[in-house]
Amino acid sequence: MHRRALVTGGAGFLGSHLCDRLIADGLEVICLDNFFTGSRENVLHLIDHPRFELVRGDVNERTILDVDEVYHLACPASPIHYQRNPVRTIRTCVIGTLNMLELCREVHAKLLIASTSEVYGDPQVHPQPESYWGNVNPIGPRACYDEGKRCAEAVAISFSRQYRVPVRIARIFNTYGPRMHQFDGRVVSNFVLQALRGEPLTIYGTGEQTRSFCYAGDLVDGLQRLMNSEIDARPVNLGNPEEQTMLDLAQQVLELTGSKSALKYEPLPQDDPTRRRPDISTAKKELGWEPKVPSFEGLKATVAYFRDQLETEAAEGRSGAGHG
Repeated sequence: MHRRALVTGGAGFLGSHLCDRLIADGLEVICLDNFFTGSRENVLHLIDHPRFELVRGDVNERTILDVDEVYHLACPASPIHYQRNPVRTIRTCVIGTLNMLELCREVHAKLLIASTSEVYGDPQVHPQPESYWGNVNPIGPRACYDEGKRCAEAVAISFSRQYRVPVRIARIFNTYGPRMHQFDGRVVSNFVLQALRGEPLTIYGTGEQTRSFCYAGDLVDGLQRLMNSEIDARPVNLGNPEEQTMLDLAQQVLELTGSKSALKYEPLPQDDPTRRRPDISTAKKELGWEPKVPSFEGLKATVAYFRDQLETEAAEGRSGAGHG
């Protein structure tokens, strides 16, 4: 018998890479997605696979499926998407997580929840270890996601304590790669698309603020290792500890695309963290995990993906309308 995994948000950027990996490892995979930000195209190549099932559904509805493990990734993860419908976002974080915990409690499955570095807010501790409680604005424009994920962690820990549901918590830092959503407003997809279209690259603030970017394939490896580990009911940072400024990233993208785009400076959005870098000592020591893909390699694959997307759109006579 194959192990059965449920991946919520499995047609999304990260979820679809995880589905690929689980199928390759011999698991049966049920991909549950409501296509709010996910896309059927991301899993089209798996549709006919005998161990893959795509289910259109919403984690906010109660569901019972006979599975061994649940990777709970469902939730818009970019500010543009989660601020577009803040109530839906916080509902997905809290009610969606409660529903997945109830499911795991009922069928005796393990749950991994995709939390986020956003739980640290605009950190006053650098780099951020799992023991840091964060500096979050509970009523700011990002609160639906930041506080939603903090609550998801609290709910998961409560289920672990009260009902002994095995829980894994991954605090995911910035991730990039092929299948990112064109219109998610994240810096990597923004820069790459702007460069490929010959538009100015938008830099917020001075461009000196930093992020740490982890390639999707590396991140998926970390999620699997965490799921299969003995680390129960403790958050684990997964991300790339190598910081880079937005200006450095812009230069790399211009170099890889061969674009002559200029840089355009805009004011910094409210509550935008100035520095973000994971302390991944726990993942290194207890999971034997750290990112392997150099940013230049990862960006090259991402540029190739978006170039392909734009060429397909042009061939189909579309100008980027809808959710490519």
